[in-house]
Amino acid sequence: MAKTRTTLAAIDPVWTRICDEARVAVADEPLLGALIHAGLLHHGTFEGALAYRFSMKLTSDEMSEQLLREIADEAYEAAPDLGVAARADLVAAFERDPACHRLMQPLLFYKGYQALQSYRIGHWLWQQGRRDMSYFVQMRTSEMFGVDIHPAARIGKGVMIDHAHSIVIGETAVVGDNVSMLHSVTLGGTGKEEEDRHPKIGNGVLIGAGAKVLGNIRVGDNSRVAAGSVVLNEVPPCKTVAGVPAKIVGDAGCAQPSVSMDQILSEFCRNQG
Repeated sequence: MAKTRTTLAAIDPVWTRICDEARVAVADEPLLGALIHAGLLHHGTFEGALAYRFSMKLTSDEMSEQLLREIADEAYEAAPDLGVAARADLVAAFERDPACHRLMQPLLFYKGYQALQSYRIGHWLWQQGRRDMSYFVQMRTSEMFGVDIHPAARIGKGVMIDHAHSIVIGETAVVGDNVSMLHSVTLGGTGKEEEDRHPKIGNGVLIGAGAKVLGNIRVGDNSRVAAGSVVLNEVPPCKTVAGVPAKIVGDAGCAQPSVSMDQILSEFCRNQG
């Protein structure tokens, strides 16, 4: 297995670039050398670095770093898709966030990215029937990052959660691929109803800061939810909604809003509002 991991590392362009960036960063800022070596350069694979970060951030008096590292290593070993999703999320942050200049930044410094990878391990635990452990991961992720994602929620890959203050995603929520959301977004229910009660977010959707999408409704592919909106009804694909309650104010304006990250309503949209 060690030989296999070494081979994978050698052909992993994402991990190779991260390590190259890390060496430059150590040379530029020696005071961060210990942190960067421990978090990145000490590990042979991207998954190893992810597992280390997970264990360091979520450790507490109730759960040791060693036990958490074993859980993460087991998850990445058993479910290679976790590593695939983590790479897609990393590239999404790098390409969509103008403040992100290196691939190593989200892995070391961005709580939205780190919280999302913690959720992914919690979701894997949920799928294995280890519900109590998944709830523990949810609790610690919320405590450490201010991001509360139920482990049963289903989230695609290539997802960016920018800033990540006060993100809430409910138990039966579904988030598609290549979605971007900003801080204070809620994907929640509308009361004490049970069963399927949370939003279904399509692929390529952009959800602005402070937006609330409530109930078992669908937000169609490549649509935009304007900042501060409260969405209570279905959103068709490729549309922009805004307001309280939200209504359609125009088209999305581009093929994939989550990638363009354009949150400005056009003059046409404002006139329609």
